[in-house]
Amino acid sequence: MVTADQERAALRARAHDALTRARTRTLALSDCVEDAELTAQHSPLMSPLVWDMAHIGNQEEQWLLRAVGGEAPLRPEIDSLYDAFEHPRAERPALPLLPPDEARSYLATVRGHAFRVLERAELAGRPLEADGFAFGMIAQHEQQHAETMLITHQLRRGPAALSAPPPPAPPDGSGPLRSEVLVPAGAFTMGTDDDPWALDNERPAHRREVPAFCIDTVPVSNAAYLRFVEDGGYADPRWWSAAGWDHVRRNGLRAPLFWKREHGGWWRRRFGIREPVPEAEPVMHVSWYEADAYARWAGRRLPTEAEWEKAARHDPRTGGDLRFPWGEGEPGADRANLGQRHLGPAPVGACPRGASPLGVRQLMGDVWEWTSSDFAPYPGFTAFPYREYSEVFFGPGYKVLRGGCFGTDPVVARATFRNWDHPVRRQIFAGFRTARTPAPEETT
Repeated sequence: MVTADQERAALRARAHDALTRARTRTLALSDCVEDAELTAQHSPLMSPLVWDMAHIGNQEEQWLLRAVGGEAPLRPEIDSLYDAFEHPRAERPALPLLPPDEARSYLATVRGHAFRVLERAELAGRPLEADGFAFGMIAQHEQQHAETMLITHQLRRGPAALSAPPPPAPPDGSGPLRSEVLVPAGAFTMGTDDDPWALDNERPAHRREVPAFCIDTVPVSNAAYLRFVEDGGYADPRWWSAAGWDHVRRNGLRAPLFWKREHGGWWRRRFGIREPVPEAEPVMHVSWYEADAYARWAGRRLPTEAEWEKAARHDPRTGGDLRFPWGEGEPGADRANLGQRHLGPAPVGACPRGASPLGVRQLMGDVWEWTSSDFAPYPGFTAFPYREYSEVFFGPGYKVLRGGCFGTDPVVARATFRNWDHPVRRQIFAGFRTARTPAPEETT
C-alpha cells in the first residue's frame, strides 16, 4: 500500500525531473550561440532568444515562488517587461531586457528558490498545488518556450548551431501500409478530468458523438505535397478558401516555407543546413490555409479536432479511451519522435509501436497536425489558473493543432493536449493529415 508520504515523494521526483529536463534544454538552446545572437531578433514573428530566457524565469518566479511558496518578489520591476500580452514580439528588442549573463543568473536564482519550494510543498489541498499542478504547468511552459526558441533557431541565418542524429527510418519488412483507416461511428470521451497536469483547455472530459470517418494512416509526406505544388496548386483558386487565396496572392506563396526550386529540384534550409527536400518525411512549415487547400485538391478534407482525438485515443475493442495512442505507457523513442532527440520528423510510417488501436501512425510527435476546428472551450470550461493561458484565444481567429512535433517534450505530449495558432502561421513545425466522410456502404 502506497502511503501519502510516498505519493508526495513520487510527485516531487516527477516535478524535479520535468523542471530539470526543461532547464537543460533552455540552456542548450541559448548557450550554443554568441550573445549577439541571443539579443538579436531573427524574425519579427519571434522574440529575441534572451527575452524567452528571462520570461521563462519570470513566469517561474510568479507562479512557484510567489503563488505557491508565498515568497516576496525577487525582481518585481521586470514583470511588465516579460508580460507577453503587454509587449508584442516585434517590439521586444527595443525593451530594456536583461542581458544574457543576467538572464542566466536570474534563471539560476529562481530555480534554486523553486526547488526549495518544491521540497516543502504539500502538493495537496488548493488546486494550484494539488498533484504538483503548478510545477507541471511551469515545466510545460518552459518546454513550450524551448520549442519556440527552436523555431527561432530555424529562422536565424548563418551556420548551423544545433546538431542531432537523423531520425530512424521505418523498420525493414514492415510492409506497405493502408492509405487510410476507417474509424467507426460512435461516442468517445474527449478531454480529461484525471490527468493531473492537463491544462484548462483540455478539461472537462465530455462525451462526444462522432460519425464514421476515414483518416490518413500517416501524415501527408513531402512527396505527396510536391504533387500538389507541381500540379499548380498554388496558382489555382479552386482549392483555396477566400481568405487563403487572398493570403497566397498577397504574399506570393509558391511552396512551403524554406523550400526553394533550384537546379531542377526542390531544396530546403533546415537549421542552417541546405539539403534536398526529403520526399519520405511529413511535409512541414505549411499554414492551415495550405493544408486546407491540399486536402481540397486531394478530394478530401482536414479532420475535425474531435475526429483527430478519437483516432488517437479511442479503442473500439474495449470502448475505452487512452492517454496515448498506444496506451498508458510513457512515450519512449520507439513510440514517438519527441523531445528534440532529432532535428526533424521521421519518415512517414515510422514508430509502428506508437500506432493507435486502429493502426493510425505518428499521431504523437514528428509534426503538429492542423485540424479543421476553431479553438473553442469545451462544455463546462473554467479558466485556471489564469484567463490568458487559453480563454483569451478562443474564437475563429485560431485553428487547433494536435499531436506535438519532434521538438515537443513528452511532458506536453498527450493525446488530449491542444495547441492553436493563426491559420497563416508557417514557421511552426506543423504538417497535417487528411480525412474524408465515407459512403454508407463503406461503414457496414
